[in-house]
Amino acid sequence: MGQPVASRGRTAPIPTLGKAMLNKYARAFFTRVLTPFAAFLIRRGVSPDTVTLIGTAGVVAGALVFYPMGEFFWGTVVITLFVFSDLVDGNMARQLGRSSRWGAFLDSTLDRVADGAIFGGFILWYAGGGDDLVLCAVSIFCLASGQVVSYTKARGESIGLPVAVNGLVERAERLVISLVAAGLAGLHKFGVPGIQYLLPVALWIVAVGSLVTLIQRVVTVRRESAEAEEAAAAQDKPQNASQGSEAAK
Repeated sequence: MGQPVASRGRTAPIPTLGKAMLNKYARAFFTRVLTPFAAFLIRRGVSPDTVTLIGTAGVVAGALVFYPMGEFFWGTVVITLFVFSDLVDGNMARQLGRSSRWGAFLDSTLDRVADGAIFGGFILWYAGGGDDLVLCAVSIFCLASGQVVSYTKARGESIGLPVAVNGLVERAERLVISLVAAGLAGLHKFGVPGIQYLLPVALWIVAVGSLVTLIQRVVTVRRESAEAEEAAAAQDKPQNASQGSEAAK
């Protein structure tokens, strides 16, 4: 689902699902373990983009097949297994020495697809078997706000602003909180009492955190935009003054 920055030519780090769920020590271990497998795929003519697509398809399937049925444990297991594609495709790209804007674009686009599938699975469950319209609405808000939070940063950067803010709940936090809670909540079917309430609590946390993060980014973009306009105006004043003096001569 996502390649590391250095491997795929990103200009700024973007948290991916795999990076969010594996700390640096675990990533180092699994990188060593998965390197031979990545080399095998390269020899078989498989591209990093193909692995990215398969990884995303696995996450989508795990979320939209299992979650709407209330099978949160198994759905999270499937999603977690395909998270490892996040390490495999990056490893392949490093071995191939590839760096491309296309890889970064594909990565970011499919990240949004995976996010939509995960929260879409929650929406389908609470609109159906889960029979809870409030949590259905909360899940919809989590889905929509997550997309808008990502858009605000991308749009701000596209107009030349740094959007220098670390939000309260960004993509990595949204995914880890939601998936860990979903996996644990699924243990209710194995007889663990009361644990099913973890997912509703997690969704509320993600919803509130996403709203705060959205506000943080909007405020930051507004401030940076005002500062950029003031700086541009300050640069124009000496030029106008110089032109005025030349005209007076």
